[in-house]
Amino acid sequence: MKVVKKMSGLPKEPAVSALFTGDVSRQVVFQPNDGQTFNFGIVSFSAHSRNKFHKHSSDQILVVTEGTGVVATDNEEQTVTAGDVVLIPAGENHWHGAPGDTPMAHIAITAKGSQTTQTEP
Repeated sequence: MKVVKKMSGLPKEPAVSALFTGDVSRQVVFQPNDGQTFNFGIVSFSAHSRNKFHKHSSDQILVVTEGTGVVATDNEEQTVTAGDVVLIPAGENHWHGAPGDTPMAHIAITAKGSQTTQTEP
């Protein structure tokens, strides 16, 4: 076992990026240079916030940990709640967040080196 971290003890940092709308924060669980083969972090969306349409060069897994939110593609929109797990295939145009009146948080996992391309202005 390499590391045990408590999610509640990780500092929340503002997610400052053109990819996000509204109040979004991140908790970095593992630094990119920690030697793992994946990216793993926690993203918290306040009510009425989300990310813009984007694609990843690897599959993405979202594990909803709090609240109610939405995951949407060009063709579909799904409401998600705590305990839901979402698999977004590499290259699929999508967004996720809390566009409604409730906040939502999720763990996001992608392959190490995965590139994100924003497709919505």
